[in-house]
Amino acid sequence: MEQYHLDAIDEQELLPGFRVRFVHSATMTIAYWKIAEGSALPEHSHPHEQIVNVIEGELELVVDGQSLELAAGSVVVLPSDVPHAGRARTDCRVIDVFHPTRDDYR
Repeated sequence: MEQYHLDAIDEQELLPGFRVRFVHSATMTIAYWKIAEGSALPEHSHPHEQIVNVIEGELELVVDGQSLELAAGSVVVLPSDVPHAGRARTDCRVIDVFHPTRDDYR
């Protein structure tokens, strides 16, 4: 068993306006994002399943060409290898869950 406090995990800025803290297990990665209003996530895909949880704010997510308007409480399940992109309509807090572990985020 491992126990963490988010404030003790180093925050990184992976893209302009996208600040994140990661927690990794043997089979999953959890990403705790703070996204600045107007910040854009370029279209990409990855072999990991992803669950997007919007905690605060409003986020546009484009999944395989379909635009979704997300707000606090919205949850989206993304299968492996599906292209997706996004833009923060407001300042946001988002928790992403990835399976399997995102070794590229270690």
